[in-house]
Amino acid sequence: MVNAISILGSTGSIGRQTIAAAKHLGIPVKAISVQKSIDLAEQQARDLHPELVAVFDETAAKALRQRLTDTDIRVESGEAGLIEAAVIPSADCVVTAVSGAIGLKPTLAAIDTGRRIALANKETLVCAGEIVMARAAEQGAEIIPVDSEHSAIFQCLTGRNRAELHKILLTGSGGPFRGRPISELWDITPEQAVKHPNWSMGAKISVDSATMMNKGLEYIEAMHLFGCAPEDIQVIIHPESIIHSMVELIDGTVIAQLGVPDMGLPIQLALTWPDRKRSCAERLDFTTLGKMTFEAPDLEKVPCLGLAMECARRGGTATTILSAANEVAVALFLQKRLGYTEIYEQVARALDGMEIVSKPDLEEILEADQKARIFVREHVN
Repeated sequence: MVNAISILGSTGSIGRQTIAAAKHLGIPVKAISVQKSIDLAEQQARDLHPELVAVFDETAAKALRQRLTDTDIRVESGEAGLIEAAVIPSADCVVTAVSGAIGLKPTLAAIDTGRRIALANKETLVCAGEIVMARAAEQGAEIIPVDSEHSAIFQCLTGRNRAELHKILLTGSGGPFRGRPISELWDITPEQAVKHPNWSMGAKISVDSATMMNKGLEYIEAMHLFGCAPEDIQVIIHPESIIHSMVELIDGTVIAQLGVPDMGLPIQLALTWPDRKRSCAERLDFTTLGKMTFEAPDLEKVPCLGLAMECARRGGTATTILSAANEVAVALFLQKRLGYTEIYEQVARALDGMEIVSKPDLEEILEADQKARIFVREHVN
């Protein structure tokens, strides 16, 4: 079990659940970071008493610094503050729960210290998976996935020779609009899209789950985490969200990880691994479970998933553009400046309109990320 942690994105859904897990386990939190939510950041700072609070927004950081003058807690700002929170010497694990490519540089900085990365930031691997995984191998840094699906795969593969793996079976609930034709989704509101049937998540990831872009990002992430080719991963719709993912071995054996849909479980495991501790999660009761169902995704109804799978095959900066364009499009949708079905249209337009670099370095990845964001903003009416 880790001795102390820092949390990037402490006010989001994963960040708040990480704080709950840390309290349950008795693990001190040495640093937290927020975008600009200083009311909750102040509450967390006074509750946890970390050494450092990093606030990305400069103005918000100044306001929080003033509020915490009666404490010895440091407040830093900008990207430099975020990186400092990621590498604070008193923590041996950083939980990367920020959303978007903003998590890439702090994750790389933390990897360079050789500490454990409890990875909940999909975009880090979607944008720069080859670079991140190679750096982790060089520095001897552990990357423990926090996503329920990747945590499940991680658990199913632990202790096995990777040569035994035939296929990863990546499960997804299908979201709140499963089965509805895309022609009926044009007037979906943000309020409807964020209501996931099984999971309690933040707004952005809930919308991604509804469009199934989230499953596409997980598809790309799984390639990098587990060293798989796209054809070695199969997406399966499992509406009950009881099986969190499976692996099929070369002899035909399938191993699955099951549990209640509670993000507290994979978060806690990332902090205690390789040990397990008693959790506060409900227990799975098979006698009341009823049935578990499975189906193949209909890529015509969820075109974002098909687009992400295509980008996985293309490689290079295609996945970076996909992630960045989607992030901006979802933000515009949540602001009611973009229609639900236009999320896919804007991402597809960015991929068609931008150059794809086949073997990018870090600077080219960051440049593609910024250009994709600008592209979407410029093409919104």
